[in-house]
Amino acid sequence: MDFFQEPPRLGNQYDGDLLLRSWLERTLPEPVRRAVTPELREMGELAATTLLELSLRGRRDEPELLPYDPWGRRVDEIRVPETWRAFAGVAARWGLVGIPHQRAHGAFSRIHQAALVHLFGPSSSIYTCPLAMSDGAVTTLLAHGNRALVERAVPRLTSRDPASAWTSGQWMTERTGGSDVGQSLTRAVPDGDRWRLHGNKWFTSATTSEMTLTLGRPEGNPGGGRGLALFYLELRRADGTPNGVKVLRLKEKLGTRMLPTAEVELDGAVAIPVVGLSDGVRAIAPMLQITRTWNALCAVGSMRRGIALARDYAGRRSAFGARLADKPLHVQTLAELEAEYQAAFLLTFRLVELLGKVEAGEATDWERRLVRTLQPVAKLITGKQAVAHASEVLESFGGAGYVEDTGIPVLLRDAQVLSIWEGTTNVLSLDLLRALTGESGLPDVGAELSRALAAAKDDALEPVRSRARALMDAAAGWHGVAHQSGPAEIEAGARRFAMAVGRSLQLALAAEHAQWLLGRGDRRGVAIARQLLALSPVPEMLGVLDTEDARRAAQLDD
Repeated sequence: MDFFQEPPRLGNQYDGDLLLRSWLERTLPEPVRRAVTPELREMGELAATTLLELSLRGRRDEPELLPYDPWGRRVDEIRVPETWRAFAGVAARWGLVGIPHQRAHGAFSRIHQAALVHLFGPSSSIYTCPLAMSDGAVTTLLAHGNRALVERAVPRLTSRDPASAWTSGQWMTERTGGSDVGQSLTRAVPDGDRWRLHGNKWFTSATTSEMTLTLGRPEGNPGGGRGLALFYLELRRADGTPNGVKVLRLKEKLGTRMLPTAEVELDGAVAIPVVGLSDGVRAIAPMLQITRTWNALCAVGSMRRGIALARDYAGRRSAFGARLADKPLHVQTLAELEAEYQAAFLLTFRLVELLGKVEAGEATDWERRLVRTLQPVAKLITGKQAVAHASEVLESFGGAGYVEDTGIPVLLRDAQVLSIWEGTTNVLSLDLLRALTGESGLPDVGAELSRALAAAKDDALEPVRSRARALMDAAAGWHGVAHQSGPAEIEAGARRFAMAVGRSLQLALAAEHAQWLLGRGDRRGVAIARQLLALSPVPEMLGVLDTEDARRAAQLDD
């Protein structure tokens, strides 16, 4: 009799995610939780059925660029797969952009949105990318109060009608700079009462969006980030022709293959200043804060999908006389995957909780400052976790995990971008240092650590509490000594510092949640915290680094 391996299967992704359900129970007021639970359960079912089937069926579908129509007219049309349009319709109808801005549940509206995105994202072929930028665009336009632009764009970006809903891009990257947007060469030229942009954007994600926020340098402005201005640009004119936007090519990427990512030329594109004619990098900061939060959410969602598939497969696959679920070593591997997922979830959803309070005007000054600090930390550590997690998930499937048509490899290919989008790990490590030298400070982070650990009173959690403090103490010790050294030493240690801060917070939040579960007779949280403890050694070397030694090790010495 022939033997065939059983593929993994997904059940309702809300019902099956015990962490999501328990965290919502702990965090949301009962009336809010009752109101949102039916939606979450329905999205959990969609994610395991209709949306999953769409993503699997369309996994080889990619956008297509048509620069010209059959009669030679320049149209710069990007045709997206039908699957992509289906995801757009679902996202609009469910209000995945509008929920936190319509604020039906006050400060808890961000949590409502994040929980839906957590379920929707892993089955959406990265449709979360245009949603993140649209959410960021709404936040940015509202923050700057340009009434005409708010009235024009915000109702469309937050619409629940797929026929009229817009999405937004975020065009910053140029050939010159990458993350160093201060080197941008795009020129903004006045043309009567309008401005026209001339230049190239090297990466533009979701290039089929109706509008974008972008940076340009008004003629006469100085170089650097302060000389840039933030502009609002619609990609097409009222008659449907391109608004001076030429799509030069679609990027061929490692992952996120269905997502339209293009290199474009701005050839006199009509644009409107959002706020003033300088300080554009600062002006676009509200967008980056939102997109970085979404990046962390996507990392957490992808990790959850990986562990769900691996756990189900372990119960179906037999090898060496027993199911994988009965093999102690494989069980240990799954336990570590679950611990990493939960650590990433708890840090990210704590950030979401605080962001909702800030947006609703209910945050304390400390909470507002803490959001500024947690955003780079959550983004950078979850981005790295997601890549390592996806790699381990693939390995748990053996050879099947390396075969494209199983649908498993896409987890790793798509995860890799999460440590790059919205700032690489190094860029965000430096951003954290800037945050800590501004209004926020390391004592604010220490206060969050103390808050979480104070709730974790059970003796079983003492080793976790001690390790969290040890990591934070190591980070604080480096921070104090490094600032007595030179800029090179500070920069060289920034990444290790950021990782230590992030892991310390993850341990503390895991201990806090474990204590809450213990109060309900559930010891799973303690088991998770102990697994995380074993995965979180205190770095032996978090002191000031020898930058010349690093150059020699990297073989960059002259």
